[in-house]
Order: sequence, then C-alpha cells, then structure tokens
Amino acid sequence: MIGEILIGKNIISPDQLHQALEEQKITQNELGQILLKLDYITEQDLAVALSEQLEIPFIALEDYEIDEDSLKFLPVEIAQQFSVMPLFTIDGVLTVVMANPLNITAIDAIRSASGKQVEPAISTPKEIQIAIEQFYGSTAQITSSMDEVLQTLEAESADVEEESQPEEDLRQLAEDQPVVKLVNMILAQAIRDHASDIHIEPEEDIVRVRFRIDGILHEIFTPPKHLQAAIISRLKILAEMDIAEHRIPQDGRFRIRLDNREIDLRVSTLPTAYGENVVMRLLDKSSILMNIKDLGFTNENYATMEEILSSSYGIILVTGPTGSGKTTTLYSGLNYLNSIEKNIITVEDPIEYRLKMIRQSQVNPKAGMTFASGLRSILRQDPDIIMVGEIRDSETANIALQAALTGHLVLSTLHTNDAVGALSRMQEMGVEPFLLASAAVGVIAQRLVRKICDRCKEKYKPGRHLLQRLGMNPDKVYTFYRGKGCVACKETGYRGRQGIYEILKVDDKIKEMVIANFSEDKIKAFAIKNGMRILKHDGILNVLQGKTTIEEVMRVINID
Repeated sequence: MIGEILIGKNIISPDQLHQALEEQKITQNELGQILLKLDYITEQDLAVALSEQLEIPFIALEDYEIDEDSLKFLPVEIAQQFSVMPLFTIDGVLTVVMANPLNITAIDAIRSASGKQVEPAISTPKEIQIAIEQFYGSTAQITSSMDEVLQTLEAESADVEEESQPEEDLRQLAEDQPVVKLVNMILAQAIRDHASDIHIEPEEDIVRVRFRIDGILHEIFTPPKHLQAAIISRLKILAEMDIAEHRIPQDGRFRIRLDNREIDLRVSTLPTAYGENVVMRLLDKSSILMNIKDLGFTNENYATMEEILSSSYGIILVTGPTGSGKTTTLYSGLNYLNSIEKNIITVEDPIEYRLKMIRQSQVNPKAGMTFASGLRSILRQDPDIIMVGEIRDSETANIALQAALTGHLVLSTLHTNDAVGALSRMQEMGVEPFLLASAAVGVIAQRLVRKICDRCKEKYKPGRHLLQRLGMNPDKVYTFYRGKGCVACKETGYRGRQGIYEILKVDDKIKEMVIANFSEDKIKAFAIKNGMRILKHDGILNVLQGKTTIEEVMRVINID
C-alpha cells in the first residue's frame, strides 16, 4: 500500500497516515492527493512511492535526455490534456512519462494518437509540465514551423501595402489557410510561453513580433514586410474590427481555447508611419492567482493584509504603476472575502476575469455607465463589499468614500508610487482630509519582480556597488542567488513573477496626521517607525530569501 511504502521510507508517520485515512473516508479522494494537501509529502515523494508500488520506473526529467523524434508521435494537445511526455520509441513501443500511469483513458488516447503500443514511466506533474513547455513550446520548433508557412505565403502574396488594397482583397488574403495557420501559431506560442502581451510592430522593411513575458519584451521572429497586410487583417477580423479602416485607432477582443485553457484577447490597433501597430493583451482565466497566500506576501505583510481585509467597513486602496499586478491583488482579496453571506458587487473597466457569486459590471462611457454612475447604482443593490476598478476623478473618489463611511467595505486602485502617496492623491482629487481619515483602512503599494528559475538557480556574489546602492553592507557575508539560464527559462534566469509590497495600516495616529495635513514624508517616517516595511526593504528581504535578485528589485523600484 502507498501509505506503508511512505512510512517505510520515513516520509510520514503512522499518525499522519491515520489522519489522512480518516479524511479519505469523508472526501473519497485518493490517499496520495490527501497527503499532498496536508503537506506531509512532496510530489516527488508520491511519484517515487507510486513507482515502487506499481513497479514502474521513476524518471527525473531534469536530468533525462528526451529523444525529440518521439514528439512527432504525440500531439501537444494530448500531452497537455493528460500530463504526459514522450521519451523514446523502440520496436514500435512508445515510452511515455506520466503523472498518473493508472489513467487508462490517457493510455488509450496516446495509443490511438501515436498508433503504437505504450509503455508508461512516472514523474512529477511539475517536471512533466516543464518538459512539455520546453520541447513542444520551444521557440526553435515554432520558428521552424513558421518558416514553412512563410515560404508558402511568400510564394502566394503580392508585395502590396495594406492601405492600397480593397476590403474584399484584404479579407480574402486574411482568410487564406497559410495566413490562418501563421496567426494561430503566433497565438499558440504566446500562450505556451505565458506571455501577457503580443506586439505586432511594422517597421520600414520588416514586421517585428514581440512577446511580453514576466514583464519583459522578447523578440520572437520578424516576418517580411509584404506579409504585414495578411497578418494584421487576420487579427482585425478575429477581433471584429473594420479591416478597411487604417487611419484611426481601433479596439476589439476575441476568445480562443488552447490546451484546455480559455484565453481572452484584448486587441488594440494604432496607425503609425509604417502601418498599423497591434498590441494584444492575453487574459488567461486559469492563471490568475486567487489566494492571497500565493501573491508573495511575507508572513508579517500577510498578517497585516488579513487584518485589513477583516474590516467591516472602510476603503482599501491598491497602488502601483500599470502592470504591477493591482488587479490580481484586488481579485485575490475579493476571493478571500467571498462567501454566501456577503453581497459583493464590482464596477470594472474592463472585466478581466469572471468570479463566481460576485456581480460584476462593465464601465461603458458611451452609454453613460462611468465608475461614478455605476457606483451610485451599486449602492442601491444592497452591497456588503464593493470593488471599484480604479478611482480616476473627484466624483468617483467622493462617492467611494461615502460608501465606505456608510457601512460598506470598498476596494479600489490608484496610480501612485508608494502607499502614503495614495492619501495625498485622494486629497488632490478634492477629498476632505477628515473624510479620508474616517474611511481609510489601509493602502497596499506593490510591484512585480521576476522569480529566479528553480531549474538553474545558483549562488553568486554581486558587485559591491549594487549592495551599496541598496544600503547593504558590502563587507557583510550574505548568500545571494541568480538563475544561470537554461532552456526552461529561455536562458533568462527567471521564471514567473511575484509581488513585493508596502502595506500602510491606517491607524488612529495616522488618521490624526492626515486631518492635521502632515506631509507625506512625516507620515511615511512615522509608519516606518511603527513597523511598515517599504518596497525597497521588502525587495531586499525577498533577495535574501533567494526568491529574486538585486538587479530585479532595482529594475522595478527607484532606489534613493
């Protein structure tokens, strides 16, 4: 039995096994999954134990050399759906590594897709997913496939600028099969690379395609100039834009499914000297973090965040520049507060993710639905908690504060550089200091930093000047880490992002300072003296914990 194997390896105790078995009687879930949920074992502990139980080899994919010729036998859709990775083929038998080798449906699908007998091995879900992204989603492989499409297009396309073509010709060009395939491949690669944005940028002689991954733009490939009309027209058709109009900006959106993931794309075009520039924002409904524990808070900041969110009324503000993760923090806070006993209503622009049991409304200025008018209507809907996507003007600010003072908990965002700056910004919008002091509960300032890649993490010693700029003693012994660069992180040394935070809890003393019109510097100095950790110091703490690098912290915040 799996429990006996884990006890035999001294991974769990008999008492822990008993507790898991008792929970299994209630939930009927697999024992291994219950032990994982209780944090008694790791994914690798479970995979090794299953390997011993089923007498199936365990494969450490990080150190395994996969035969890339075997990829042609298994479509990426099957690999993603069942979390499997082909390893090699011998005498008509395809050996695949699986997270769950007992999944008969998966083995039947692999056998049907490959036309071969299947021999299973076992590894962890995380290692398999990394391998799928590394081999199926590699830039080299997609670039090779794109080259084939481009050769077909170059043979068929005329060297004609899109502005000079009639709408009928543009539509026919955009719906040709090679063009459809090329655009689909760009979208698929962006999704598998976890890009947040796709940039299609016309230049004088080429069209540049770039993906924003973990906040940084990377050039992917450069199709020739005469394919510009076909690519951009195809995207405008998908987004239901006017393909014959090239003189004014346009906005649109569409939705696609890939690897059992539903992706919303917001599309924006902008006329430039060399043609229409296209930027697409990718919104993956399955990727947003919905648990505040997963956002990157330190233990102290997490406790403060819980305390702020437990307020029965008042306003909580999340601040930071565009792209700093404010929306994710708001949604995670709403998810934390969400329950059957509470009525939560939002007004957003746009609604990026749909949340269960939460009434979400979309701003529509053309129809008269602004943040201010929407907020007024929400107050007649008997809400307990209100989320306003952004406070942009005096009217919205004052209505939000009135709502906060009449028994509602209000969450919203502002564009300020730090937490204390949000209090000044609200006053600049015409909010009376005594109203702000009465309503404010807390302010969270944040930035997103890239995390060090776990696959190529190594110790290193940064230069003295970097330590000095962060106010650290260059002669003191610290342990620092960085990513060396590997295939899994596309040689960047980083994989994924997390937040660094500055949380201002508005206590009675700070309320008094706001009413007395104390300066930002004095309020900030008092807050720091009373335990607030500024962005710089939270970033340094994450560096010392080996989560990110000094260079990354310096990239996202201004160092005084």
